[in-house]
Amino acid sequence: MRRRSLAAALAAASLVLGLAACGSSDDSGDAKSDTLKVGVSPVPHAEILQYVKDNLAAKEGLKLDIVSFNDYVQPNVALKEKQLDANYFQHIPYLEEEVASKGYKFTALKPVHIEPLGVYSKKVKSLAEVPSGGVVAIPNDPSNSGRALNLLAKNGLITLKEGVGVKATQKDIASNPKNLEFKSLEAAQLPRSLEDTALSVINGNYAIETGLKPATDALALETADDNPYANLVVVRTGDENDPRVVKLEKLLHSAEVKKFITDKYQGSVLPAF
Repeated sequence: MRRRSLAAALAAASLVLGLAACGSSDDSGDAKSDTLKVGVSPVPHAEILQYVKDNLAAKEGLKLDIVSFNDYVQPNVALKEKQLDANYFQHIPYLEEEVASKGYKFTALKPVHIEPLGVYSKKVKSLAEVPSGGVVAIPNDPSNSGRALNLLAKNGLITLKEGVGVKATQKDIASNPKNLEFKSLEAAQLPRSLEDTALSVINGNYAIETGLKPATDALALETADDNPYANLVVVRTGDENDPRVVKLEKLLHSAEVKKFITDKYQGSVLPAF
């Protein structure tokens, strides 16, 4: 009898523990599935998402985990490896180049904001003052280097071969009246190059991070008109209808977020919706 009672007690205890473990696992799974993990650049992407998290997400039942990256490479790697559910740091030309070179199966969602690319200098106060043979630093990734060359061409420093568009390279420079010397650098390093260059063409997020104010400090600045460089949320193809992603998209394109971008950045970041 004692042996039977002991066996029954152990069986009952095992059943209770098993049920408790199942309950714990389900709770953990639910908590994980409720949270959308998004990789971002610190400025302005993380700031915009933090505003959404602090002011809007709870109303939609959305939980956000914001992960900052200081380069343009790792957010796509992390998304591919499922360390992230989405990322928010890039524009379509950059994404297309990444997909072509690395084979990512990603889908871009709707444009959220534009960070106007700007031309900056600590040596001259206008583009007319740029010396002959001056060094000009531009981003080294193909999409943003083409973007920089187009901005310089629009402002009369160079001309480009007809029809090259956003894919322009230094080989597409048709004329260079001031014999400018181009230096390609990783985008994050461009603000530091200002001490050594006549001009540096700097991405908006890195300009803001280092205390520059694109709307007032840039000698030349992109406009929102026909601008293909709007930043947006990117997910793995097939995840675009994930309810968490749908909620985030709704909030990022809300009137509240548009006002936040307009008020906080004062023209240095522009809403794209």
